[in-house]
Amino acid sequence: MLDCIACVFWIWGLLGTQCGYGLGLQEEESVKCLKWRTDTSLPLSQDGDVVIGGSFNLLLYLTCFYPLWLSLDSIALQYVYAMIFAVEEINRSKRLLPGVKVGYQILDDCGRPPWALQAVLSLVGGDAKSCLVPIIIGGPSSSTSIALSSVLRPLSVPIISYFATCPCLSDRQQYPNFFRSIPSDIYQARALAQLAIRFQWTWIGAVVSNTDYGLGAVKEETVGSVCLAFVRTLRRENIISDAREAALTIKASAAKVIVIFTWYTDVRELFVQLNRINVTDRQYLASEAWSTSGDLLQHPASSRVARGVFGVAIRSSNIEGFENYIKSLHPSQRPENEFLREYWEKVFGCTPLSSSSSPLPPCNGTESLYGVQNHFTDMSQLRVTYNVYLAVYAAAHALHSLLSCPNTEASAATSKLLSPQNVTPAQLLEHLHTVNFTTPQGERFYFQGGDIPAKYDLINWQKTPEGSLRLVLIGRVDGFDIVLNETAIQWSTGVPTSVCSVSCPPGTRKAVRKGEPPCCFDCISCASGEMSNKTNSLKCHRCPAKYWSNAYKTSCIPRQLDFLSFNETLGITLTTVAVSGAVVTTAVFVVFLYYRQTPMVRANNSELSFLLLVSLKLCFLCSLVFIGRPSVWSCRFQQAAFGISFVLSVSCLQVKTMVVLAAFRSARPGAEMFVKWFGPTKQRGSVCLLTCIQILICIVWLCVSPPEPHVDLGVQGSKVTLECAMESVLGFSLVLGYIGLLACTCLLLAFLARKLPDNFNEAKLITFSMLIFCAVWVAFVPAYVSSPGKYSVAVEIFAILASSYGLLFCIFAPKCFIILLRPEKNTKKYVMKR
Repeated sequence: MLDCIACVFWIWGLLGTQCGYGLGLQEEESVKCLKWRTDTSLPLSQDGDVVIGGSFNLLLYLTCFYPLWLSLDSIALQYVYAMIFAVEEINRSKRLLPGVKVGYQILDDCGRPPWALQAVLSLVGGDAKSCLVPIIIGGPSSSTSIALSSVLRPLSVPIISYFATCPCLSDRQQYPNFFRSIPSDIYQARALAQLAIRFQWTWIGAVVSNTDYGLGAVKEETVGSVCLAFVRTLRRENIISDAREAALTIKASAAKVIVIFTWYTDVRELFVQLNRINVTDRQYLASEAWSTSGDLLQHPASSRVARGVFGVAIRSSNIEGFENYIKSLHPSQRPENEFLREYWEKVFGCTPLSSSSSPLPPCNGTESLYGVQNHFTDMSQLRVTYNVYLAVYAAAHALHSLLSCPNTEASAATSKLLSPQNVTPAQLLEHLHTVNFTTPQGERFYFQGGDIPAKYDLINWQKTPEGSLRLVLIGRVDGFDIVLNETAIQWSTGVPTSVCSVSCPPGTRKAVRKGEPPCCFDCISCASGEMSNKTNSLKCHRCPAKYWSNAYKTSCIPRQLDFLSFNETLGITLTTVAVSGAVVTTAVFVVFLYYRQTPMVRANNSELSFLLLVSLKLCFLCSLVFIGRPSVWSCRFQQAAFGISFVLSVSCLQVKTMVVLAAFRSARPGAEMFVKWFGPTKQRGSVCLLTCIQILICIVWLCVSPPEPHVDLGVQGSKVTLECAMESVLGFSLVLGYIGLLACTCLLLAFLARKLPDNFNEAKLITFSMLIFCAVWVAFVPAYVSSPGKYSVAVEIFAILASSYGLLFCIFAPKCFIILLRPEKNTKKYVMKR
């Protein structure tokens, strides 16, 4: 361990003193690099006009400086040959870098950032004029890429990583020389969040690693309408206990969908713990770190716990010719390649080279990779391998762009293209930002800053008839677009429902519970007059004034016009009462007309009686004008007819009362002129005069500010009242006030004449009728004001009918009783009797 620490400080010390890292770097001086080599570097190399560096984790070293390793990583070896294959393919191309041979230098980085630094610094080392390698394909992890980018930044050496996904590396201020051919982790977290929203999984659990990889994903999962029911972290040093606690949390939670952002080894232990407590009904969302793990797919616990896993994976693509290239490899073709020789010995158990010092027996020459099935020869999922392939092509296109530009440092007379041997890292770094090309697979590739657009495969773990699990491609993520074949998904127990609260249907709104996540809410029905036509609406919208919400509060419908019609019960009742009153009045008129020569009719001023009956009939009939759909003419006519009819009735009663008073005072001295004034002609003239005053008031009112049909939108409910609006309250008040004045005057006169002889005198009948009349209209005012909508019209009709019936029965019922049922009293002797 002390040796490793010493190694790190040694590298950093040499970098600071020899390569100008710090204050010693001068603007005008060219960067001086040292050429480093150690015994731990086992390069794969090929000379060229321009050399691309490669750093891969091929061997796991036990110490810093001694070549003692555990084993060869066959997957990383496939990455190495993807780089070599891409370089050879570019050298064969006639369109990309024509006439330029691209070389490579590939070193093992030992799987640790300090050793990666040592390997990369040995690659960028050169002589005093130029660095040997102007660009690095490497950084197999985020921690390694952070270290490499920080160290190479002063030298402006670009690095293209094929496996570093930390979002922190997107910071162009801190890592201006870093690029990658794999999307940032932030995109896969967003993709999983979009999938959760697509399937309406708003209440999910999260199990993440206790690192930036897992904790950063949690922040993205809570974006939008997705809430986390719980978050459990897994620590590598306490994986068994943490996995057990996470499994118990999953079992106790109501969340049916669990997103897991951690390494496949941690997921394996989690599945083991879930299998022990028999939790088999959860749907898991997988990150790319374990979604394609072959070890997990083959683990016995996965077949019970993880059937139907749904997740994202690094996009895969076919590299044409690569499979045949790999399977045709043989150590005899590349005797200097110790990695291939070791792999051959590991697979076939023999040494392919007679000169090898290996204790294994020599191979017989019939060995071939065409019949070998392992990670190195498996071409079914070229994911990281394809990223390496793309990184090499990105470097090649940047070189092509740079070498196609005129050499600005040359004089105008000798201006020519830049020589491949003179390429500097800073120039190449500048052209990497503008890389935009189409790969041999037909895919467009470009950088956004140092990142590439999000591109993932969507995979599903499906059970085969044999009971094992297999990966099935069901869709792709391309930027913000998700293409998904939902019919191809195999769920663990059907499409899961994972919500804290059931979605609020249209007609309701969401009300978040205090102190709880926004996904936990109550559904409150919209108030009357409000609506919501969307699921999970945050608020109810008030309907426009002429509209009202339907019964389900899901839409606004036009409000129905409401008025007192002839078809409804109230309208039929009032019409029947009004018509009955008119019929009774007509019957009384016929009786009086038939018995007009009898003393009972003649003694009570038959002419005014007939006129009174006609006015009462008009009062009954005018009430019918108030029923039905209001119109311009009906609104104007109803109030005028009402006012004039009642003034005519009350005028007749008032004149009749005055005639009674004059008749009984005719015996007093000086009463001749009083009696003369109330002769038949003067009586008719008085009635006409009093009525004409009301007619004049109505004319002025209707000309200046007449009532108009008006929709009363202030009334709450699905119905809106269509009524005759009083544009001038003063006009209506004058009409009612004049009727009230005549009624009070008549009541006073009748009260003064109440003690005159009964048989001849109508004063008591008029007094009683006017008391009813005044009581009805005094009660009318507050009832009319407080009645809503059409019921105010019904109150006015009721007042008209009640007062009309009061006048009719109080004045004419006793007379009709005598005329029809007591004819023996209908004599002059009985009438004149005191």
